[in-house]
Amino acid sequence: MKLICQTCKIEISKEVTELEDLNFLNENDGQDYIPEGFFIVGDGKAGIKLKGLIIINIKDLTNSNYHSDDSRLNGCCGYDGLDGINRVCLNNHEIGTENSDCWMPHFVALNPELVKFI
Repeated sequence: MKLICQTCKIEISKEVTELEDLNFLNENDGQDYIPEGFFIVGDGKAGIKLKGLIIINIKDLTNSNYHSDDSRLNGCCGYDGLDGINRVCLNNHEIGTENSDCWMPHFVALNPELVKFI
């Protein structure tokens, strides 16, 4: 499956498959949280507490840019995602939040109201 922007239908991910074995999730700071080629839907429990959001590896995100609002692009070594959605599709529609700062595992959390699977 791939993900697209709900508004303009541009593809915003490579092919991804749901990760069945959650033992492959990595909560170490500065490392990929989820392996490339996979997604999970956050359950709001242990680890990354993002209930309902679609979580993918940053390297699986395509056709996207950083938000034009600089106040959403905070972080010391990357992006901490604490100031709202910081990723947009190539047509500048908000799609999700990159978390890539040094003090956290790295991933993109996509809002299911802004993206959908095809």
